[in-house]
Amino acid sequence: MTTKRILRIAFITASMTSLFFVPWILVKAWILPLPDTVQEQVNEAIGHGFDGMIVYVDEEGKLPAFYTAGWHDRKNKIPANPHALFKIASITKLYVAVATTKLVKDSRLSLDKTLADYFPELVGRIENADKITLRMMVQHRSGIPNFVDHPDYWEKPPENKRETLEYALDLPANFEPGQDYGYSNTNYMLISDLIDKVVGYSHQQYIKEEILIPLELNNTFGSIVEVDLDDVMSGYYVGIEADMKTENSGLMIATAQDVGIFLRALNDGSVFNEGEQEIYSSIYEYEHGGLVLGYQSLAEYHKDIDTVVIQFMNTTNFDGYNWNLSEIVINRITRILRSKKSS
Repeated sequence: MTTKRILRIAFITASMTSLFFVPWILVKAWILPLPDTVQEQVNEAIGHGFDGMIVYVDEEGKLPAFYTAGWHDRKNKIPANPHALFKIASITKLYVAVATTKLVKDSRLSLDKTLADYFPELVGRIENADKITLRMMVQHRSGIPNFVDHPDYWEKPPENKRETLEYALDLPANFEPGQDYGYSNTNYMLISDLIDKVVGYSHQQYIKEEILIPLELNNTFGSIVEVDLDDVMSGYYVGIEADMKTENSGLMIATAQDVGIFLRALNDGSVFNEGEQEIYSSIYEYEHGGLVLGYQSLAEYHKDIDTVVIQFMNTTNFDGYNWNLSEIVINRITRILRSKKSS
């Protein structure tokens, strides 16, 4: 039985179990007295069932701070490493949105051109292809179904991007283009393919040239195939013993510090050339989260205290409570930082 097939069974079991146990876990995490330090909060979070955790904090005017607890590798009892590589999942969308912005500013892409203009072969396979603009795709206002929501996605996992896209084709639109918001990974898969098409090489290489190299992000990579697996923090799904780090999601890998440097550059505008930030601000957001098998991450910037907080946790389940726990934990970390700032 494959790992993904085992996981599908685990998802169903965990979801049923969560009906009885999740609320109390969340309530406990929320009402515990707030610790005095970020490190104490990180230690406390491990007690909620996370295998390992990395937190990076960049407060303006201070040296960056790193906090860890738990395991980098549970099986081999290797402690969490603040400089480990991590699958950042949908945080990747921030980089893709910046890359899109740069191509729009260079007039190589147009936010007002349609999916039909860029991918005529998808007309008739994605509803409203002639009405869905690139702007709508960036903003998740296209109505294109999310491939992970297809009922067969976990039963018959796709082997490549072509098969992944098939799970979003020939389906009714979720809503009329521009009339609603619906988060869809399909949007960004198509945008990544569009960047490949326009620049003539991989969007990962374009992101490297236009974002990673200028910001000196030497510990950020396009996918797991580019790195030494020993440098990647292990990832776990609740109830499954297997290490998920060998699963190739095709999304970016980075250290917490590199994500933090990028997030500050995004928010202070230094990632942009002249005229680009105005475009970006009109189409996408300035912080993000990521969730993939074994890995969940949050990248936040808090303007009131001029602070970047990056949180990596290497334990997931898809019934929601681990994700909710991670949000509670980062909120508590931010409260600690805000309290110290005001004292």
